[in-house]
Amino acid sequence: MTELAAGVAAAGEAISPEEGEGAAGLVAVAERAVAPLERLAPDLERAGNELRDIELRLRETASDLRGFLSSLEAEPDRLEQVELELDRIAEAKRRFRCTTYEELLERAAQARAELSALEGGADPVAATAEALAGTERRVEKLSAELRTGREQAAAPFAAAVAEELRGIGLGEGEFRVELSAVSAGPTGADEAKFLIRPNQGLPFAPVAETASGGELSRIALAIAAVGGGETMVFDEIDAGIGGQTAHAVGETLSRLAGRAQVLTITHLPQIASVAERHFRVEKIPGDPTHTRIEPLQESERREEIRRMLGGEEFISAVQQGE
Repeated sequence: MTELAAGVAAAGEAISPEEGEGAAGLVAVAERAVAPLERLAPDLERAGNELRDIELRLRETASDLRGFLSSLEAEPDRLEQVELELDRIAEAKRRFRCTTYEELLERAAQARAELSALEGGADPVAATAEALAGTERRVEKLSAELRTGREQAAAPFAAAVAEELRGIGLGEGEFRVELSAVSAGPTGADEAKFLIRPNQGLPFAPVAETASGGELSRIALAIAAVGGGETMVFDEIDAGIGGQTAHAVGETLSRLAGRAQVLTITHLPQIASVAERHFRVEKIPGDPTHTRIEPLQESERREEIRRMLGGEEFISAVQQGE
């Protein structure tokens, strides 16, 4: 028995088997339990009617399935024809990249409409050119609106970032946003460059070409402080910094955490100490080697901060030096 016939037979047996209770039988049991109660509780009448209707439709469906199965058995060639049709449908779905049969029918209706338009004298090339021109006009309009918004936001954004940069110890924090026209794309027809002058006397230059590793970290933090979303992740934002600057970065991260979820991977105790929760990340040797992440309790957090400071020996040496 082929997959088609087996599936039809299994469905029929599930609904109304030759022996035992199928779906139709179970619904009938439920209906018989509710029927005597309908006179006592009129609210149950609707449930009883629905159960009777469902039983009838299930038995009709089972009958249809058995009739289909009988036709396959009476006409051996019909089974092969049905399977060939199913193969053609599956091939058409693959060819036209349709995920469902309904989507394939929609594509067929669109194709028939296009053929009808062609027979009626429509010019598909002209229609496509008109649609393309309309789309290009819309792209130009949206790009112009986006450019206007960017031009209005560029100066206030740059001023806010500059203020953040000064707060984390990056010179005078001179920062600019430079907009230039480019070919239209998913993000509009503008390219935004971030320019910085970390030291007076030097010209403004692109951040990517001028900033050192530590400066890049702080610039990224300043930009996130101004335009960050609801969740921000900083992977080793402490690269290339330390001392008082690390304290300033930690304070900025703490301030950001007041309005957003901030996740930070750090090796500096100045930054780790301002976090509300700590997780220790360890590489565990083995076959294979794996990484373990575990939350730290309050006592463990203090111990981890001491370890990051250099341990007991380092702390004792600092205290003795004082």
